[in-house]
Amino acid sequence: MSEMNTLAGEENVNSATPAAPDAAPEITFADLGLAPELLRAVTDQGYTKPTPIQAKAIPLVMAGKDIMGGAQTGTGKTAAFTLPILQRLLPHASSSPSPAKHPVRALILAPTRELALQVFESVKGYSKHTPLRAMCAFGGVDIRPQIEELRKGVEILVATPGRLLDHVEQKSVSFAAVQALVLDEADRMLDMGFIPDVTRILKMLPKERQSLLFSATFSEEIKRLADSMLKSPVLVEVARRNQVSETITHRVHPVSEFSKRSLLTKLLKSGEITQAIVFVRTKQGCSRLARELQRSGVQADAIHGDKSQLDRIKALDAFKGGATHVLVATDVAARGLDIDDLPYVINYELPHVPEDYVHRIGRTGRAGKQGNAISLVCAREVGYLVEIEKLVKRPIEQVDVAGFEPEAEYEYPPGNKKKRSSAPVKAPVAQRPERSERSERPARGRESRKSTIAADGFDFSKPYEEPRADVPDSPQALPKVDPHKPKRVVAALLGGLGRK
Repeated sequence: MSEMNTLAGEENVNSATPAAPDAAPEITFADLGLAPELLRAVTDQGYTKPTPIQAKAIPLVMAGKDIMGGAQTGTGKTAAFTLPILQRLLPHASSSPSPAKHPVRALILAPTRELALQVFESVKGYSKHTPLRAMCAFGGVDIRPQIEELRKGVEILVATPGRLLDHVEQKSVSFAAVQALVLDEADRMLDMGFIPDVTRILKMLPKERQSLLFSATFSEEIKRLADSMLKSPVLVEVARRNQVSETITHRVHPVSEFSKRSLLTKLLKSGEITQAIVFVRTKQGCSRLARELQRSGVQADAIHGDKSQLDRIKALDAFKGGATHVLVATDVAARGLDIDDLPYVINYELPHVPEDYVHRIGRTGRAGKQGNAISLVCAREVGYLVEIEKLVKRPIEQVDVAGFEPEAEYEYPPGNKKKRSSAPVKAPVAQRPERSERSERPARGRESRKSTIAADGFDFSKPYEEPRADVPDSPQALPKVDPHKPKRVVAALLGGLGRK
């Protein structure tokens, strides 16, 4: 039985048959029965021993079994389905230039452009010593070059659901020869709303095919999806669900909400953190935090769903190349990011769903390397922290930073308020960028008003006063006119002097 044996009393998902016991630690790729061309490619990449999920899944997939795989990112699951699928396609490999000799035989669906490219690079790397062709189709770029490549013929098509349906509408892809389907990171497909698209695609595929589904979690929706696409699947799990790597060091910095950005800037400039992904909950907050870090002198960029594909590619390439030290990201946008040797993950805002904490920090501490997960937690986030600790089954160390105390109402655990100043911590002006960038304004009291004196000497800045009784209401009275005195002759307007 698979490592699900460690989950005493837990149901088998989808009534799937558990996999065989873990392979012996000394097993090598050569022991798995892979073709020489594939073994050569594996050796070229420096691998000799398979990871646990590779050791379990590769023989099953090569035997034609449907698989329901439970695996987090960083476990080697991509090679776990890529290598055996290539092995099964080798009998159909052809060196002929004719497109008819290269129909789509394997379809791999991924939720994001980044994950699709990652899988595509894996397929290319492992198939480089074979005549098999592969391509990657994703949205946000011109579809015409993809159409031209499909017309030339490809055996392995890696695609995002939306762009694949675009090709269906363009009639640039045929599924008639599809023998294998892989749905990678099905839980994120669900989160991003792609399940209706996936369902449409499933209806277009041949019923006689091999299907593989991989997911970090198995919700009820994922189980229903598995029921619709898998036949007598074998369940393969390599780690307890939501288990985190033992190589990751966790710590929490309690801090007031107003002081979070200043503390983050301090940490990033301390010299301890050479590179990090900083997680926030919203797209607007993602862009805003990246701009604020840039103004503070931190090499930062943002990646989220509202960014164009080109901008996301540039941001990711700059981060991988070291030009950018900090990548601010949302959960959905960061899904599928594969970054080697990432030393730090920082939760600027705790996720509302505890499982997302596991997904976030799973990007560090991979392949036995040391990783660090830092969370900045304010008073209103303590409840989320407690739920995360329940999920990962461990308390997370809390480390106070001098000068960045949390609010007075910060309680951890809830009901055990720490003795702190009763006055809430006020954020300095410099911590509020929207205010610090404004010029100093004069005080608005009456003292700052300038006296305004009219030409006749009246001071408009003084309060209104009732007129004194000895002051006449009107100027000096006009002299009386004698009605019997003859009037002075004046010229008429148009007629000159009047006639006598």
